[in-house]
Amino acid sequence: MRYAPEHKQATRERILSAAETLFRKEGFAGASVERVMRAAGLTVGGFYAHFASKDSLLTESVRAFFQHQHSRWLGGLEELRGAEFLNHFVRRYLNQNIRDNMETGCIMPSVLSDLTRATPESREALAEGVEGLVAALRARVPGAEGVTGRQRALATMALLFGAMTLARATKGLPLSDELLEAARASLLAGGPPPTRKRH
Repeated sequence: MRYAPEHKQATRERILSAAETLFRKEGFAGASVERVMRAAGLTVGGFYAHFASKDSLLTESVRAFFQHQHSRWLGGLEELRGAEFLNHFVRRYLNQNIRDNMETGCIMPSVLSDLTRATPESREALAEGVEGLVAALRARVPGAEGVTGRQRALATMALLFGAMTLARATKGLPLSDELLEAARASLLAGGPPPTRKRH
C-alpha cells in the first residue's frame, strides 16, 4: 500500500516529536529506536523508511527543535531592541518552568553531552541552530565595550544553555535556583542603570 506524501511527512513528524520527548527525559542513550517508535504509536519496522539510523534521528531532532523553538523564544519580541529585548529573551529561557518541564522544555541540557560524541551531521545541525539564534540576537542587541556583537550573542547562548544544563543537573538543591539567578544577573548586568531622582 502506497501512502500519500502528506501521510509520510505526518508520520515523520510523529516520530520526531516522540524522539524529542524521550531525548528530553532519557537522553540519547535512553531513547532506543524501539521506545521512540512505541511512543509514536508505530512499529519498529517503519523507522527506517524515515531515518537511516538513530544518529540521523538525533540530527533531525536537533534541527526540528531549533525550528520550532525559534518562534517560542523570539515570538512577540520582534519590535524590541537592546536591553529591553535581552531582558525578555533571557527571562523567557532562564526560569524554573523551563528547567522543570521535561515534556516540552529545552532539549539542549539533555543531549549536549551526547552531541560532543555525535556524528558531524548532528554537530552541524547544532551549529546551524545556534547560528540562527546568534543572528537574531545580533540584529537586536549591540556589542559592548571590548566585545563585538557576535561575541556577545555567542556568550549569551553559551551561558543560557550552560546555566540551564547545570540547573537541571542540580534540580531540587538550592544551587539550582541560584544558578538561574546568577546567569540572569550576569547577562542583564549591561542594561541601563536605574533612573535616579535629582534633588
